[in-house]
Amino acid sequence: MTVLILTCEQDVTADLVVARLNGTGVPVVRLDPADLPGGVALSGEYVHGSFRGHLSAGGRLVSMSGLRSIWLRRPGVPASGVAEPSPWLTEESSQALYGMLRGTGARWMNDPDAARRARHKPWQLRHAQRCGLPVPATLITTFPQAARDFAERFPDLVVKPVSGTHPQEPARTVPTSRVAPGTDFTAVAFGPTLLQRRIAKTADIRLTAVGDRMLAARKAVAPDAHPDEVDVRFAPSTAPWQPVDVPARTATAVRAYLRDAELSYGAFDFAEDADGIWWFLECNQSGQFGFVEMDTGQPIAHSVAEWLAHEESGAGSRHVGRIRATP
Repeated sequence: MTVLILTCEQDVTADLVVARLNGTGVPVVRLDPADLPGGVALSGEYVHGSFRGHLSAGGRLVSMSGLRSIWLRRPGVPASGVAEPSPWLTEESSQALYGMLRGTGARWMNDPDAARRARHKPWQLRHAQRCGLPVPATLITTFPQAARDFAERFPDLVVKPVSGTHPQEPARTVPTSRVAPGTDFTAVAFGPTLLQRRIAKTADIRLTAVGDRMLAARKAVAPDAHPDEVDVRFAPSTAPWQPVDVPARTATAVRAYLRDAELSYGAFDFAEDADGIWWFLECNQSGQFGFVEMDTGQPIAHSVAEWLAHEESGAGSRHVGRIRATP
């Protein structure tokens, strides 16, 4: 039985998992839907009530009935790598590939529909609230006056993109920034703007949930850090990530988040305040983890490989499993 990984060629995070699967002798095929048709080919036959499907990539042919799991990591847009891409060819290729894969019965990390829904920041915030995770006061608006009123209620704010990465080539990460006092907010009318109460944090938390495991890491904020340094990805801190236990209430809420979102993997970002409260910021359903594993030695790649390699009778594509916290 084979593990299928759908991701782009430059995905170093996937490389870590492929190495561990290879080390245990589990067959793995990695392909980018962007290369379909061309470097990736497919065929599916529906005859006499049965289905036979095959995928070809990198000179390897794999039967779809022989897939044990599918990791939807960071795949390219189907057919975007062809000589003459078009919306029509993209839709045709997407329907063919994902439609066939859905009929295999393989376990997904994560199911495409669940992953698509989980990307939306407004949905994440509401879902986190319902599951019992503390969420900083947040406003998403195109009304300048609503932004001004919100700033009067919560004078210390940050602004961040609703969608995350700016869709340029190559993709550019847009940092979370502190809102300057006296900001006019007139420009809010030209595009949805996400404003959020700034948490005076003592540390950043990254909690990586893999199937039934939770591995959390903490990166302390320097006591003399400037309050404008709100985005850990761009802060000059040299403090390493350190393993940390997951508070019981947070663990319970994360279990509910993943279960109800039908996710098998999630990379949660929290801001820890002086009272030790973990404030939910976001959950990336395909977030990277190599930087945390490098500092902490936590077996995240091993956990992903183990989940993908596991064969469970009747697991189905929606399997999440029980989650246990791992320091």
